[in-house]
Amino acid sequence: MLRQFLVGGGVAVVNIAIHALVMTMVIGTARAAIAKSRSHPSLFLTAVMVPTVSALMVTHALEVTVWALAYSIVDAAPPGTDLLYFAFVNYTTLGYGDVVPVLRWRLLGPITAMNGVLLFGWSTALIFEVMRKALEHISKTSRE
Repeated sequence: MLRQFLVGGGVAVVNIAIHALVMTMVIGTARAAIAKSRSHPSLFLTAVMVPTVSALMVTHALEVTVWALAYSIVDAAPPGTDLLYFAFVNYTTLGYGDVVPVLRWRLLGPITAMNGVLLFGWSTALIFEVMRKALEHISKTSRE
């Protein structure tokens, strides 16, 4: 069991680091866009939110790929399993149950799900904050 927690925890930390790096870049990019905004409010909001959400979706796909790679390295799924699909099902907590991990790695699925839930929550908080700051900027510039 300790081996499962060490592997799962290690992969989770790698994904947290990836997420933190992307979050930092998204925040910096959003701040820069907000600072130099002069366009129509709805276009401005779209121009800030679409790249923000898109970058986060790509990041989540990368993090799922990290899980799939880890599954491959430790042989966590039965032979012939589509590991990317298996990782997506776990990470998103979809839980179809059509593929289950091999017994000795059965905790990796729930650890993957826990990692996904936390990172989706973190992304949601960032999306909300970027939107709040953009709307605050729109409100401020419309009063000027």
